[in-house]
Amino acid sequence: MAGKFISFEGPDGAGKTSVITAIQAELEQQLGKEKVMYTREPGGNHISEQIRRVLFDEHNTDMDGRTEALLFAAARRQHIVSEILPALKDGKVILCDRYVDSSIAYQGAGRHLGEQKIWQINQYAIDGLLPDLTIYLDIESKLGLQRIAEHRADQVNRLDEEQLSFHKTVREAFLRLQRENPERIKLIDASQSLPKVISDVKQTIHAKFNDLF
Repeated sequence: MAGKFISFEGPDGAGKTSVITAIQAELEQQLGKEKVMYTREPGGNHISEQIRRVLFDEHNTDMDGRTEALLFAAARRQHIVSEILPALKDGKVILCDRYVDSSIAYQGAGRHLGEQKIWQINQYAIDGLLPDLTIYLDIESKLGLQRIAEHRADQVNRLDEEQLSFHKTVREAFLRLQRENPERIKLIDASQSLPKVISDVKQTIHAKFNDLF
């Protein structure tokens, strides 16, 4: 397809939103707003956003882990069909806040459902569609949670409230995924200053797509 699919991953508190916002603004200046699409998971279209509300509802603390995993996969499938595939066909640069790697890390490792099992569930959902490039913003779990407490305490969701051990397990899974997929997943040290992180991300994107930045 003509477009470019870039996903952004990272533990909670890694600063994905700030980084993606900056990258989106610069790419829109370079390419025009109509050629850049920001989206997120779970979400990105009206059906997937409804699933997102169920997943992150603070009253749903008794949700079964497999139910959670299946809902993420269902939201992902609708997101792909409704938004990602059409944008790729239109030649857009897609900036996606989380994708399948998050399910493997959070549900597969964090929920102890099995990383391979979650991968298999999502194979049906994604039908072979992986990002051209994944930016993994890495941060030590304790620091990430401190950032959440300091900067977005009013936006804490059900997953943010898990214990520190959960977040450490998730981070270890992300690091494993990066080691196993070094060509697709590129690690950026998110504990650096925001301007340095943004600069590193831009260089990484340019190394993959020399017509960007």
